[in-house]
Amino acid sequence: MTSAIADFCRAVGYIVDLFLAVCARLPHLWKRRVLTSEQLYASGVQVIHVVLLVGFFIGMVVSLQTGIELARIGQQNQIGTIVTVSMAREMGPFITAIILAATVGSALAAEIGTMAVSDELAALEVLSIDRISFLAVPRVVALAVIAPTLTIFCDAVGIVGGGFVAQGQLNVGLQLYYDSAIQSLQTPTEFLSLPKDVFCGLLKSFAFGILIACISCSSGFRARGGALGVGNATRRAVRDSIIAVIISNYFMTWFFYR
Repeated sequence: MTSAIADFCRAVGYIVDLFLAVCARLPHLWKRRVLTSEQLYASGVQVIHVVLLVGFFIGMVVSLQTGIELARIGQQNQIGTIVTVSMAREMGPFITAIILAATVGSALAAEIGTMAVSDELAALEVLSIDRISFLAVPRVVALAVIAPTLTIFCDAVGIVGGGFVAQGQLNVGLQLYYDSAIQSLQTPTEFLSLPKDVFCGLLKSFAFGILIACISCSSGFRARGGALGVGNATRRAVRDSIIAVIISNYFMTWFFYR
């Protein structure tokens, strides 16, 4: 038990130290712009179809489940509001983060972990190349940027999917559905006049992207023991990323909506 606690504390300390090291090396971002653009492509373009598909059906599920219950009390006209608020506040950021952790996070951990067990990281040190600047900074920045972007797409297709269900299965007109959806986003914030629910969801996604990238990179850097170590690092990255997303989601929701 004591050993497990010590290992957990060391892992958290390594992740925090990596995050601080990345922040200190953000001025290096311009010279890593090519690597960053490659990571943006790998993290965004190659994953967007999964986000769109899952987001669309999540919106349909939310619309169907809430619509069935609302129909019992004659409040079907509120389906647009519930689907929109659910997608913007929670489902959009959360689903996007889970997809990124499972696809991009695992790939980051496996890639860096393979470099660690094959002594490529040691070779970078011999060549006087800062591995944090070269490997971690582009990946953390890319995920921090791409997570909110994908969340916007996820929110949009989820709301559209909910509209199809509302019209086709719950007999709610699309005009009424979209009117209630737009009306539910009428509370602006002081930042860019974005609706509060959208702003909070994007801020969550930004934090989720950083968490996933830092956890995945740290798991890769700490990989040891050949192919088995790479597999363990990949599994650890996905597991810890999902746990961190769920826990941080609760505390951010409590902070924004208390």
